[in-house]
Amino acid sequence: MEKKSANTAEQLMQQLYRIAPEVFHEGKIDWKKLRASLGEKITYDNERYTLSWAGKGAAISQIHEITTKALVPSQADSINFESCHNMFIEGENLEVLKLLHKSHSGKVKMIYIDPPYNTGKDSFIYKDKFYESKKEYLLRTAPGNNENGSARHQHINGSENGHYHSNWLNMIYPRLYLGRQLLKDDGVILIHIDENEINNLELVCNEVFGEENKLGTIIWDKGNPKGDAKSIACQHEYIVVYAKNKADFVGKNKLKRPKKNAQKMLNKAALLYGKLGKAGVPADLKTVVKKYDMPEKLLHDYKRKVTLEDINKDFYQWIQSQKTFSGGEKAYNKIDRQGNVYRTVSMAWPNKKKAPDEYFTPLIHPVTKKECPIPARGWRYPEKTMKRLLDDNLVIFGPDHKKQPERKYLLTENMYENVPSILFFGGSDDKYLRELDIPFENPKPYELAKELISYFTSTDEIVLDFFAGSGTTAHAVLDLNASSPARQFICVQLPEVIKKKTSGFDHIASLSLARIKKSYQRIAKSLPDELKAGFEATQGVKVFRLTDVGDR
Repeated sequence: MEKKSANTAEQLMQQLYRIAPEVFHEGKIDWKKLRASLGEKITYDNERYTLSWAGKGAAISQIHEITTKALVPSQADSINFESCHNMFIEGENLEVLKLLHKSHSGKVKMIYIDPPYNTGKDSFIYKDKFYESKKEYLLRTAPGNNENGSARHQHINGSENGHYHSNWLNMIYPRLYLGRQLLKDDGVILIHIDENEINNLELVCNEVFGEENKLGTIIWDKGNPKGDAKSIACQHEYIVVYAKNKADFVGKNKLKRPKKNAQKMLNKAALLYGKLGKAGVPADLKTVVKKYDMPEKLLHDYKRKVTLEDINKDFYQWIQSQKTFSGGEKAYNKIDRQGNVYRTVSMAWPNKKKAPDEYFTPLIHPVTKKECPIPARGWRYPEKTMKRLLDDNLVIFGPDHKKQPERKYLLTENMYENVPSILFFGGSDDKYLRELDIPFENPKPYELAKELISYFTSTDEIVLDFFAGSGTTAHAVLDLNASSPARQFICVQLPEVIKKKTSGFDHIASLSLARIKKSYQRIAKSLPDELKAGFEATQGVKVFRLTDVGDR
């Protein structure tokens, strides 16, 4: 009998996958699903909606294992050890989280992490092993060979691995669980992730934090599609946001952000308003002359007094030309006779049901003296409020009584907006890190981190990052503290070996700490004297290292 080729089974698996991908789970056949797909009646144990994966029980057990480690301070590597509250901890983050539970349970306002993305290409270094000796740990995290002489390598969690998703879930689950215990009741966690594990991450967070505590998922549009994509090229990543307790968070925090370009808009409006009544050339004529290279003499021949209409045309065109402005900002595209920047909003009753009778009082047009149209379901405001809006000049009428009046919102009274679900940010820290002589691939921009931290925290609150990487979170907090030195960071980084020794750093933790120190020095140097002294006295970093109790 002729022998089957070695890859026949693999070929059959591939053919079956093409026909019925639903019967596969993490690259292996789920035999119950296969039998069910063939029409056989299958009874599933404990049939209910649940998230399960290979090794989940062991991952949960890890949470409750007692650590045998300790955090040992290193004053020699610190800056302002005695006076600052910022902490950098070198060590395996799962064990560090257990130790932090003793001192920081219920004290952290924000966890901000950028965990491994499980791309299937990169080294997956968080292959947990506990109760190992210092010698075993150093051997595992150092380059070279294993004790048996075989080449030591980090765990590659490639898609060919049967537990591709399970390994990642086993890594992230206990860390999120322990992290939640450190959060204040109104605390929040933000997690960066890409398309590879976004679905699983949200399911895990639903289990750890509760689906009812989800605040949303932010799409970070990086403006640069992946060049090596074999399917749709992603140019975005995700930032998953959960509260420890949504009711507490919403009750104690206003999830708003400053309109980034508000002051720029006010400055432009003031510049244009200053031309009111003066001799000038309409902006649209300037555009035509420039576009068709016409003689500039035409501009002088057509000078006339600048009207409020001219100013509003110029302001509207300028607003629309600003590519970085948000939709909320662009809505404020008008200037009133007092020079205020404003937008208009409908005053119609917002609900489907008809408003009470007092919401149907007509408004009289100031010029025609006739009644303006009333919204079909009534006004948004009762008669008393409408009178106050009229007295405060916050109602905008049309050219005649035929147009329904609208509410005026002044930009100066609405300098904050809701945090949107899409953030456009294409910046990079590559240049900054080159200037510091710190090599690190794909660091998340500290300006983005700085913005996000400012949205979810206020002064005198703790920000925890237990996947510190290049130290972006610490840098962002230090930069925020340049103007109001109050937030504190706790950053944790595994001493992951750096493959390219040209960097001058042995591992990522030393690189991260160097970036924190150099950023502190740069920020201090850039500050005016009135802020510099306070920053230098209160900021810095306390360094700790995770150590075996017997090695202290």
